[in-house]
Amino acid sequence: MDILFKNDDFVFSYRVGGILTHNGKILLQRPKNDDYAIIGGHVVAMETSMETLKREFEEEIHAKIEVDNLLAIGEIYFPWGKIPCHQICLYYNVHLVDDSIPLDGVFHGYDELDNERIDLDFCWVPLEDLKKGTKVYPLELIPYILEPGKEIVHFVSRQI
Repeated sequence: MDILFKNDDFVFSYRVGGILTHNGKILLQRPKNDDYAIIGGHVVAMETSMETLKREFEEEIHAKIEVDNLLAIGEIYFPWGKIPCHQICLYYNVHLVDDSIPLDGVFHGYDELDNERIDLDFCWVPLEDLKKGTKVYPLELIPYILEPGKEIVHFVSRQI
C-alpha cells in the first residue's frame, strides 16, 4: 500500500526518483507518450527510499541499481482529479551494478497500477537535449541534473 493520504479535500503523496546517467545521457521513462519523467514510485509501508528505488527499477525494467547521494527534494503540487495534491519527492543519484539493460537507445518495460498494466518506454536522452528544452517532469529539477552541486537542493513545482 502506498504511503498516500487523501480525503475529500486534499491528497498527500510521498515518492522517490532515481537519476541514472551514463556517458553523457540520462535514462528517462515515458508513460503513454506523456512527457519524459524520472524513474521512481511511491514508497510503500515498511520500505526505505533506497529499497523503493531498487524495487521500482527491478520491477519496471529488470535493472539492478545501487543508490548514491540524495540530490534534491521536490515539493510538487498538481490536481488529483478535482482536488489538490501535494507530493514530496526525493531524487537520488543511482548507478547500475550490472549490464542488465541496454546502455543506449530505447527499450520497453511496464508498471502495474490498480490492476492495470501501463506500458512504459525507456530512453537514454543526451544531457545536451535537456539543455535544449526536452520536457522532463518536473522541469524545476533539470538545472540540478545538469549542474549537480554538493548540497541537497529543495525546489517547489506547481506544474499542471
